[in-house]
Amino acid sequence: MIEIVVVVLAAGAGWLLRRKHRARIAAGPVSGIPGMAREPAGEGRWRMGRVYAGPGAARWVPRRGEPLPLPGGHVTGVRVPSLREGVSINPGSRIVRCTYEGGGTIEIAVMPLDLRELLAAVSPPDADTPSP
Repeated sequence: MIEIVVVVLAAGAGWLLRRKHRARIAAGPVSGIPGMAREPAGEGRWRMGRVYAGPGAARWVPRRGEPLPLPGGHVTGVRVPSLREGVSINPGSRIVRCTYEGGGTIEIAVMPLDLRELLAAVSPPDADTPSP
């Protein structure tokens, strides 16, 4: 009797997961570059969100809170996370340090496959950006 209940629960879970997967595929890709950021750079907590490259300037949109526009953004460095940072963010990610108009600084952590897209979104095409 217990085996039948386990089989029914497993089949139900598989059906729900397949249904959710099909819904995600039908919705299409999500825009923006996923990552984590802290502002000002080197201080505060890492917050999850996305970087959107729009007309004019890129903007950081955290999951909670107000979006942060990055007008006149310029990448000042790319590095790997320290051991301490690797505990709170993915240790395989890359941290991009940026400055923007008004003297603000921000650090954005993204996965290596998203690094080129982030560099293109934050820095203008004619700016000198560090290579990944």
